[in-house]
Amino acid sequence: MKNVKTLALAATAVAAISGNAFAADRTDLHGTDYKWMQFNAMYSIGEKPDNPASGDQHNYLEMEFGGRSGVFDLYGYVDIFNLANENSKDGDKNPGSGTSKLFMKFAPRVSIDALTGKDLSFGPIQEVYFSTLFNWDGLNGEGVNSTFWGVGADVNVPWLGKTGMNLYGFYDMNAKEWNGYQFSANWFKPFYFFDNKSFLSFQGYIDYQFGADEDKTAFVPKTSNGGNIFFGLYWHSDRYALGYGLKGFKDVYLLEDGAGALALESTGWSHYLSATYKF
Repeated sequence: MKNVKTLALAATAVAAISGNAFAADRTDLHGTDYKWMQFNAMYSIGEKPDNPASGDQHNYLEMEFGGRSGVFDLYGYVDIFNLANENSKDGDKNPGSGTSKLFMKFAPRVSIDALTGKDLSFGPIQEVYFSTLFNWDGLNGEGVNSTFWGVGADVNVPWLGKTGMNLYGFYDMNAKEWNGYQFSANWFKPFYFFDNKSFLSFQGYIDYQFGADEDKTAFVPKTSNGGNIFFGLYWHSDRYALGYGLKGFKDVYLLEDGAGALALESTGWSHYLSATYKF
């Protein structure tokens, strides 16, 4: 396994670069607190990885949430698949398929700026974080039980604006070992406003794993790098949203495309349709 000293060096570099930053006004840590929650009715076509023998389509309900409280920044969601528990010739979440009905992502970050009371911003870097990410799918042992630890920042990217970026070390909770890294980025860019104050947004994310150990002898062979990217076009009002997303996969979850006994497809494109109600 590749060691994770790179992350420690990255944290040291951030501190060194920011050492002369001016102190920010942190007298009211909760002065800019906020929170949000929404429910998304989703339909996925072509999601990877999938078994070509069982199809690749399913519906699901997503509870998505986030916010800021003092030093903590949070994003997360919980997905419940195949709501009516129905069988479908194209469904990859059919009853009896052995797949989990649940997936959860939980991504808390701690602001180093807020924690130290100093303004660590420089150039396009707006705020620096200690970042974590947890993925669970509801299965013990053989399911998705992974966690990521590293550093992150809010970065001002031309046109996109504030973009969250994080560099993590990956820890497999099933295998109890560190194995490579992940770079993640996410954005939300309103770009066209209507007279009724609704708007169109370009939103999406990138998750890219690299530096992992290959395992060509596994039941589902593993590669050293892979990931996914999501491009979404959404209409938003104060209470509702409708959207379409195009998602690209390349050996996602480090599963080698078409290899092994199951010959899972882990590379390709998928489509997502969503309808949202905001609380």
